[in-house]
Amino acid sequence: MDVSVRMEQRVNLKFFDKLGKTFTVAYTMLKEVYGNEYLSRTQFKRFKEERETTKDDPRPGRPSMSKTDENIEKIGKLIREDHRLSIREIAGITGIDKECVRQI
Repeated sequence: MDVSVRMEQRVNLKFFDKLGKTFTVAYTMLKEVYGNEYLSRTQFKRFKEERETTKDDPRPGRPSMSKTDENIEKIGKLIREDHRLSIREIAGITGIDKECVRQI
């Protein structure tokens, strides 16, 4: 499901809650409007009972630390010195993951 659709449904859910609509009524209305792209009953209930904000929760995991200004400059310098370097070679020289090198 698209993030904007999920966000839209959360905003609508807050609206229904402020109108005093019951869980069943609000869920049925969202299901009718969004068809197959509606929040699952569990997501819907959790949001209604526990959330105050419509924003997504932070996701677990380690944030990307490879795309720093320092690394971007380091890779740019390597490419300016030798434009024939491959992504694999640059990754080996810098110790940065190949996919991050490719994105930079």
